[in-house]
Amino acid sequence: MLKPSMSFPARPPAMVDPTLPLPGLSSVAGKEIVARFDGGQLSSDGGLLVLREIEQRLKVAERLAACIDDPRDPASTVHTIADIIRFRLLMIAAGVGVMYKMVKFEI
Repeated sequence: MLKPSMSFPARPPAMVDPTLPLPGLSSVAGKEIVARFDGGQLSSDGGLLVLREIEQRLKVAERLAACIDDPRDPASTVHTIADIIRFRLLMIAAGVGVMYKMVKFEI
């Protein structure tokens, strides 16, 4: 049993400096991406930036696309199979995969 006079040392907070940036994010359209953790209780899709980085470094979309034959005319093709796979992966991760599929069929 603990004595009332005993005290435990206070634990430091898990994140001492919430303003530290998340380094190593690739730029988008020539603009630097900076992710910081000083937004308090705000929520966003910031995790998609990290997922995008992981996908780019591991080349997941390119590896999957290499397994799929693309019968489309390259001169008329705007988006590669890898681009389509990457978009779909990120939409599913963002939680809008089913919604996008429903909108697609309504058009």
